Amino acid sequence: MPKSILELQKKYLDALGQLNYPEQPNNLYEPVKYLLELGGKRIRPVLVLAGADMFDGDLDRAMNMSHAVEFFHNFSLMHDDIMDDADLRRGSQTVHTKYDVNTAILSGDVMLIYAYQFIEQYEPEVLSQLFTLFNKTSVQICEGQQLDVDFETREEVAIDDYLKMITYKTAVLLGASLQFGGIVSGASKKDQEHLYNFGKNIGIAFQVQDDILDVFAESQASGKKKAGDILQKKKTYLYLKSLEILSESQSERLRYLFSDQKEVEGQSLIDETLALFKDCHVKVYAQELKESYQQLGLSHLQMIARPEEHKEILLNFAENLLNRES
Repeated sequence: MPKSILELQKKYLDALGQLNYPEQPNNLYEPVKYLLELGGKRIRPVLVLAGADMFDGDLDRAMNMSHAVEFFHNFSLMHDDIMDDADLRRGSQTVHTKYDVNTAILSGDVMLIYAYQFIEQYEPEVLSQLFTLFNKTSVQICEGQQLDVDFETREEVAIDDYLKMITYKTAVLLGASLQFGGIVSGASKKDQEHLYNFGKNIGIAFQVQDDILDVFAESQASGKKKAGDILQKKKTYLYLKSLEILSESQSERLRYLFSDQKEVEGQSLIDETLALFKDCHVKVYAQELKESYQQLGLSHLQMIARPEEHKEILLNFAENLLNRES
């Protein structure tokens, strides 16, 4: 029988805890250990194991790919935090604030190189497939991050542009993580595609849900600021859809609030923006969008040529991920 997500999570954490790092130079490797020890759900490396386990693959064989994904993900977080000038990561100091920017850049770089070294452990035929998908996904993530940065200064952002951004920045790595597990365990190309599309569409739904919770959740996840997207004036789906359905005067006001103006900031910015969001019932539109991607993802899961009990783990994973309240 396939293992539960909690069992796979424990197996991964045990393996992660057994990794050894060079002692010198300490200033290069200590930040790597610091970031990896901050916690997190380890969703991506666990999905690699889940993808392998669905096809009765050897989980120990899949572990190097899990490490590759986790190191790459944390490398990107280390650099993203610098770009966002973020103070907190998982409720603790970001690497560049605890150490310094140069250290965070270099420690992030070595994490990326470690990711490639983990992939190198596979035999040539599998290695080629893993590298092709890994490189494609890595480029898309960089493109998604650039789109996110561009949106900060672009006055006009289409909803399709936003969906492409969250697909590349967040969702493709979830899809790829599952497909990596399928590749390592010898799944057919068709089943690999369904694994990928399940993960990608659940990832899009997850990001839309995250946008909703950022503004409307009763309580915030640890380390997150209430309505942080509003305070940062991010052009999320909530903002973009509201511009479409508000009256002309209300849309102009919302544009003004998200401009470089300094008149309305802090809690006043949150309160007025939230009032506009509620006026046009944008939360309902966002929930419908989330559910459409969720259902699309689940349809791909059902197409995988495995017994239903092998799919139950990922079905429960998707439901738990998308029904959270903070």
